[in-house]
Amino acid sequence: MPIRVYYEDTDAGGVVYHSKYLNYFERARTEALRSIGFEQDALMENDDTIFAVRSVQVEYLKPARFNEEVVVSTEIKRLKKASMVFEQKINHKHGDEALCTLTALVACVSASKLKPKAIPEKIINKLAITTGINTNAG
Repeated sequence: MPIRVYYEDTDAGGVVYHSKYLNYFERARTEALRSIGFEQDALMENDDTIFAVRSVQVEYLKPARFNEEVVVSTEIKRLKKASMVFEQKINHKHGDEALCTLTALVACVSASKLKPKAIPEKIINKLAITTGINTNAG
């Protein structure tokens, strides 16, 4: 997913502020779900389902700067009954060197009860097809 770095994303030196990377990663996870046919607002309203970040590990490797174009890649590394592990990376638009990496454990939660729940079968099935991950493994 391409992203342009705006002035509001940067510190006084024109470097992307560390917390803004989390916003970029969140947008990319949302777009990844959207790209396979799932809107988060519809999941909340129709399936009582939201996804909540349980933990993240971030590595800040090189700075992104004001007005640069970066690309966020998103991959699901593990798919379990009630959670997913995402690996994400931000690179310059025309480069393969990572600027920032993130591993996120994302839990499926009931929107009404705010308690863990199984990921809906329709999502598991679609993710298994699009990622090739064996959902019986964990």
